[in-house]
Amino acid sequence: MALIANKRSVMTLFSAPLCPESHRTRIVLAEKGITHDVVDIDPNDLPEDLIDLNPYNNVPTLVDRDLVLYNARVIMEYLDERFPHPPLMPVDPVARARTRLGLYRIEHDWYGMLGELETKSDKKASAARKQLREQLIASNELFGAAPFFLSDELTLADCSLTPLLWRLPHWGIELPAQAKAVTAYAERMFARESFRESLSEAEKELR
Repeated sequence: MALIANKRSVMTLFSAPLCPESHRTRIVLAEKGITHDVVDIDPNDLPEDLIDLNPYNNVPTLVDRDLVLYNARVIMEYLDERFPHPPLMPVDPVARARTRLGLYRIEHDWYGMLGELETKSDKKASAARKQLREQLIASNELFGAAPFFLSDELTLADCSLTPLLWRLPHWGIELPAQAKAVTAYAERMFARESFRESLSEAEKELR
């Protein structure tokens, strides 16, 4: 594995153009201005490089010299520690723990719906859309409590939330007026230059 990784002199991210998990790692790379290559892959036709590097044969997969990482959360935390400026996790241990708990809930509750949102089963997709919409509406106050998600500074939680909010129209989810704080938050995130840089061509076409 190390020999394969060493062939790449620039940090490389194997990424699927429409994958939210890949997207949130691309946002972190853009926020930190890290020089990197992106290898766009077709999840149904994986390149041999990726199969050799990652035993789970999935994306995102990051190659940094002789280091190979998979799992979006692991990659994001590595990038934040490897390139500490700007920091994307609070310095204070209590605030950091709260951000990690927020990340866990985002991943467990919302990223956990991705399979059903993208399924060909109309019944399952409809139920997932309804559930996600209702949970976002119920979380409206959280999105309005600070400039970023429960924080005065951008964190990994924001990098994880924004890809989901960008895809709401694609999933057929329209937020009502009572979720105006969620909508305002989303527009602030979408306006960031780093977010625009993170978008694949396929993602740009989702809106």
